[in-house]
Amino acid sequence: MNKQPNSDMCFVCGRNNPAGLYLTFYDNGEDEVVGRVAIIGDHHHFMVSVKLQVLYRHPVPTETPLKIRGRIVRLRGRLGKAQGEVILPDGRVACEAAITLADVPAEILSVASFAELGWHVDS
Repeated sequence: MNKQPNSDMCFVCGRNNPAGLYLTFYDNGEDEVVGRVAIIGDHHHFMVSVKLQVLYRHPVPTETPLKIRGRIVRLRGRLGKAQGEVILPDGRVACEAAITLADVPAEILSVASFAELGWHVDS
């Protein structure tokens, strides 16, 4: 498994966000949670959500271990599509997601500072 980068202040993965979830992401080189599929092969391939559909199937109790898996449907050119699901301990799918992504425009990336974002892989 490959450990993915985190950002300092991101709500989901940020290590320095006092209100954050502090999640850590890994990938096996192919599958990932839907919003992070673009960075599997390149940790600096940033994409933004164009369309996100989430279908809630079952409630998720707090303090419950979950399995979250995703897969790339298509990642070509400047657009990508992915699907994912949250799986309860008994194997039921709690929610499903489908996302369409687009590359962050080059003019935005050209002025981005990865150091200021705190974008790095934890050791």
